[in-house]
Amino acid sequence: MNKSELIEALAAKKGLSFKKAEEIINTIFDTMSDALVAGNRIEIRGFGSFVVNEYKSYTGRNPKTGESIEVKPKKLPFFKVGKELKERVAKE
Repeated sequence: MNKSELIEALAAKKGLSFKKAEEIINTIFDTMSDALVAGNRIEIRGFGSFVVNEYKSYTGRNPKTGESIEVKPKKLPFFKVGKELKERVAKE
């Protein structure tokens, strides 16, 4: 399912216009993104949690040339699936 399909499903399920459903979905995603940028954790019970993992710099290798390169520190979002969702998917 992609974002457009999610918007369509919300609109159909709740009897909303596509435009209104799109506003709702965009608000949710924007709010979640802002929370992660601010370093907050997002937990949706029964679904999972989103956190930002910080990685230190390290010396890597260019696989094509074998040359050593310095990889800068970075922050990446990470999703951890919740127990209920994991069990539900395993049943199917």
